[in-house]
Amino acid sequence: MFSLRGDVNAGPVVRLEAMSSQPDAAFPGVTPPPASATLMVRTTRIDDLPQDPGALLRLLPAEGALAWVRRGDGLAAWGEVARIETSGAARFADAERAWATMRSRAIVRDEIGLPGTGPVAFGSFAFDESSSAGGTLVVPRVVVGRRGPVAWITTLSTVDTVPMLGPVPTLDALRGDDPAVTSPGTVTYSPGAVEDDDWTAAVEEAVARIRAGRLDKVVMARDVVARTEHPIDARWLLTRLADEYESCWTFCVDGMVGATPELLVRSEKGLVTSRVLAGTIRRTGGEDADLARAAALAHSSKDLEEHEYAVTSVAEALRPFCQSLNVPETPFVLHLPNVLHLASDVTGVLCTATESGHTPSSLSLAEALHPTAAVCGTPTAAANDLIREIEGLDRARYAGPVGWLGGDGDGEWGIALRSGALDPDDPHRIRLFAGCGVVAASEPGAELAETEAKLEPMRHALG
Repeated sequence: MFSLRGDVNAGPVVRLEAMSSQPDAAFPGVTPPPASATLMVRTTRIDDLPQDPGALLRLLPAEGALAWVRRGDGLAAWGEVARIETSGAARFADAERAWATMRSRAIVRDEIGLPGTGPVAFGSFAFDESSSAGGTLVVPRVVVGRRGPVAWITTLSTVDTVPMLGPVPTLDALRGDDPAVTSPGTVTYSPGAVEDDDWTAAVEEAVARIRAGRLDKVVMARDVVARTEHPIDARWLLTRLADEYESCWTFCVDGMVGATPELLVRSEKGLVTSRVLAGTIRRTGGEDADLARAAALAHSSKDLEEHEYAVTSVAEALRPFCQSLNVPETPFVLHLPNVLHLASDVTGVLCTATESGHTPSSLSLAEALHPTAAVCGTPTAAANDLIREIEGLDRARYAGPVGWLGGDGDGEWGIALRSGALDPDDPHRIRLFAGCGVVAASEPGAELAETEAKLEPMRHALG
């Protein structure tokens, strides 16, 4: 494995470690990998993947699992051929440039040609540029994917260990022996960085700033720490999330695990889609009562105002990259097991080339969109400043982009919501996150209750 790491002290410089000492003129400040590190990629169709929705997730190993799955379709991966680590304000651009260099040298045999085949990197990025969490792209050794009736396996290596011709190794041979999925056992919860009373006080302060005209909306987040009796098995979390929240994108990338209902951006064959969620109400569990609550949500001036800010921010961010854009006039109500959301799908056709002379990649679009008003506020700069001032926690990669990037630049990026961060130093600990949009009409107690509803998916996943 080779590694590309962002140099925190030197700013947004990315370097390759343990590589050739000759600089790369096309990528200043970076030395190229030796010839033996050329990325070798082969994608072949497979016919033995079961058709049930959980088939992809059942393939994952106990360690190093990578996943992006919705309704049984998507990608499951493991192993690590390469890692790109960046930090600071240029974390997206540095990762994009490093991935472009890597894929330009790749030798690829792709017999399928669908989104997600060929070279793939899974990514997770910090919400705030000042966070030490930075950003990471992980290039796996094995990717198994499915899209409708077609399933495939991609093998990646930096040396020619997997032949470009000849029989494809079986899934069992590539996985090897792995322990059974285990329950975390008894789970206890404790406050995170901010106690509940202090958090509601911060929401009160945010409402006061909004009513004073400092900004229109700000999203306030909080965290809860869960401790488990047994070590946390990411596969346990993923399968329970996928079963209960099948309409969400279940993900696992570099320690971030969750099931997000919000698609930041999908870029596919020149078409771009972004699902915007803002405006939330908790479900009661009764069908008639929830229908009434859905109607109330759809007519709530407070929630419609919050939603409008979020949709506008996405449309304005996408407009420079699109030759046409469709922005719905009214949202629909998205029904999830725990909450109801106001939702809008913004769609567009990408320009064939931007001012930079090339079509933007999905990661470039994610950078342009992040942070949306749905996870930050309006205006963005003022909301972000207020979050840093009064929220009281480092969000790390919560509410940041998470997803995957293909060799052609297409990919899917969600917002890391309904999620938790596994502790790399303590297998019994995970930080759970939730947030809510605060506007002039917000009431702190109700906002706290909304975050509790949004914590339910990860609490359910822990069991």
